[in-house]
Amino acid sequence: MAMSLRAARLLGGRHALSRARLPLQLASQLSLPFAARRSIGTTLPRRETPDVFPSLKEGPAASFLSTFQTKPTTPQTLTEKIVQRYAVGIAEGKLLKSGDYVTLQPHKCMTHDNSWPVALKFMSIGATKINDPTQIVMTLDHDVQNKTEKNLKKYTQIEEFAKNQDVVFYPAGRGIGHQIMVEEGYAWPGTLAVASDSHSNMYGGIGCLGTPVVRTDAASIWATGKTWWQIPPVAKVNFTGSLPQGVTGKDVIVALAGLFNQDEVLNHAIEFTGSDATLRSIPVDDRLTIANMTTEWGALTGLFPIDSVLFGWLRMKATEAAMYGSDYKDHHQQQFLHDRIDKLFTATGIVGERTGPIYQPALAADKGAVYAKHLFLDLSTLSPYVAGPNSVKVATPLNELESQDIKINKAYLVSCTNSRSSDLAAAAKVFKDVAATNNGEIPKIPDHVEFYIAAASIPEQRAAEEQGDWQALIEAGAKPLPAGCGPCIGLGTGLLEPGEVGISASNRNFKGRMGSPDAKAYLASPEVIAASALSGKISGPGWYEAPADYGGVRRGEGDGILEEDRMMTIEDMLERAIKEADEMIESVETAAVEEQSINPLTSAAPEAEGLTEILPGFPEKISGEIVFCDADNINTDGIYPGKYTYQDDVTREKMAEVCMENYDPTFGSIAKSGDILVAGFNFGCGSSREQAATAILAKGIPLVVAGSFGNIFSRNSINNALMGVEVPKLANRLREVFSSPTPASSQQNMKEPSQNRESLDSPPPGAVAQPAQAKQLTQRTGWTLEWDVRRSKVSVQEGPNGPKWNVKVGELPPNVQEIIALGGLESWVRKEIGGTL
Repeated sequence: MAMSLRAARLLGGRHALSRARLPLQLASQLSLPFAARRSIGTTLPRRETPDVFPSLKEGPAASFLSTFQTKPTTPQTLTEKIVQRYAVGIAEGKLLKSGDYVTLQPHKCMTHDNSWPVALKFMSIGATKINDPTQIVMTLDHDVQNKTEKNLKKYTQIEEFAKNQDVVFYPAGRGIGHQIMVEEGYAWPGTLAVASDSHSNMYGGIGCLGTPVVRTDAASIWATGKTWWQIPPVAKVNFTGSLPQGVTGKDVIVALAGLFNQDEVLNHAIEFTGSDATLRSIPVDDRLTIANMTTEWGALTGLFPIDSVLFGWLRMKATEAAMYGSDYKDHHQQQFLHDRIDKLFTATGIVGERTGPIYQPALAADKGAVYAKHLFLDLSTLSPYVAGPNSVKVATPLNELESQDIKINKAYLVSCTNSRSSDLAAAAKVFKDVAATNNGEIPKIPDHVEFYIAAASIPEQRAAEEQGDWQALIEAGAKPLPAGCGPCIGLGTGLLEPGEVGISASNRNFKGRMGSPDAKAYLASPEVIAASALSGKISGPGWYEAPADYGGVRRGEGDGILEEDRMMTIEDMLERAIKEADEMIESVETAAVEEQSINPLTSAAPEAEGLTEILPGFPEKISGEIVFCDADNINTDGIYPGKYTYQDDVTREKMAEVCMENYDPTFGSIAKSGDILVAGFNFGCGSSREQAATAILAKGIPLVVAGSFGNIFSRNSINNALMGVEVPKLANRLREVFSSPTPASSQQNMKEPSQNRESLDSPPPGAVAQPAQAKQLTQRTGWTLEWDVRRSKVSVQEGPNGPKWNVKVGELPPNVQEIIALGGLESWVRKEIGGTL
């Protein structure tokens, strides 16, 4: 085993160490109210297939000429290709693209501690047997330190349910669900996997399209094998250069989230690209870290290519499984098989002098594929970075923070982001390097610092123990925790107390996430965590040396390839032409939106009116008085406090009472049943908790209007029968009229409730953003709004004597009306499988 696990660290570790049917009928024609904006893609016409003499078709040139005989197709991104594989019910010959709504049949679906709430939903819709038990994975990882009778009962219920349904199950302490999905081969390159957790993006590190779903979706997948999804716009993030010594995948994603911090990739799918040489500098473990934290960057997926690095990692895993898998890995040998891996790659027929046969991936993005955005980061210009305090949108080079002498109280090497054996090895090396200069004696951390460690899984801990890394950390004074989420989500031992400063290798550091809202939390790589624990202040191990002519991080829009280094093929030129055409179209659309914002009361020119069919009994119009929450990025924790998320017995009355209380404690006394809630942009970003939608319904609010919505909130709203529509013009107009520099006395000195640390999932990057002049959080406006569903039009009356104006909005089609009319997706699925409504 020693030899195999050593190989695992070298291939998967970091180089710095040498190391019944859900028809939903949501097909491409579906256009939801949250998706009012449309994206336009263009494809240049292809040349006609050249005619050749019949004799040439049989000669030496036949194989070459056959390349011209292939049927022209529309180029697709890797994201679109994978979705194409797992979409069902699409028209024959249709090629999917960003913006299309599809019915998905994911390869795998993972649920964790929320498996029991999902089971209750599953049973409530009349389902009794999981549609495909092999599609489902259940893990217990979130609240594993909680030994109360209530939690242990829930864990027992989940285990018994899994056993009765013949579903694979991993008990508390075995590891974090996302790590299990990867190390056991459930998340597989070229497939699509979902989980009822917002860090499902992590699977993209191994070329598996991973994305989060909510509890209702999970119940639907259990019952039918399917759910719905809209293919997001796809952003290409191109890496150039190579990672320098002492710079890690954690530094890459912390820098990306902090340097591109204006929502550049919000609600996008990301595809990471780069030259072979660049990608070879990013091992699989680092890719998992980067993909994991694309969630914090605001993306819905973070996908790496299926390449030679992944090929080597997969072959190592298959060899390890064949030799040692049965010793400690559950179901491991069933997944990592050499024959299965070989299907992911195609032999080119070329034999390298040193490498042997050369392979290329069987699945990759097409040349000329259309991307919504192009960003780049030059890895060779990157240095160690630290996120925070209390935001991933604030990223600072380590050397700047070192000079500030920031004392710490707690350090954490935990979470699915950075607690694999290679991460533990990086942290242990900090102490071992010092020991090498001190007669082999491992140094001790200072008395005032608490250092907590938890492996991502038991196999990862055993690998670290085999190398002596786990023991070195314990000898230095680290406090071990069970393999699980723990402090990362504010549960269990070692949380931050008021006034303390902590630094963690986890993925989220917003206020109150890891303990007291009066504490400060930073994020960094495992070696920086270890060095900071040892020194008692934020510091690094000194492995990175900046170049003499260092000029900062090179990044921006485009692919980042210098013109003198560029060698363009015909396909490259075609891709550039398509990109330039899209940019021209986008600039025209942007100008139109900006003009609308500048002149909000200008009436639109008359246009042909298309009417939406209204199902019998569905209201043709929805109206009410506007209550205005003047803020952007109001996250799901602001809407529904995390401390209630995993309490399954909260009454509807209680949900109404606490609705929006983390955003504004006075909301409950200001808003009334029948009001229409209007907010700023990116409303409902953050975690997958569906109570963010159901709490608003409990308050008696039938409609939410925003400049834009977080994707996960849009999904939860439809699934739970809450209507929503995007009207950016209204959000901007309300701010012009109602933003005030004077806050209401009751809304000053707001503090996040201390019990918020009990959240098992989380709001997103960054604090709630408000315009400088907007201090009053919730206001009754006296304005009224009417949404004409048939005409897809919103009309606004600005007070009794004010002007009236209207604007076209996205359509609410009949199939979505049906879900809402039935009371949500649960009732819809119940109807489809023949249950009682």
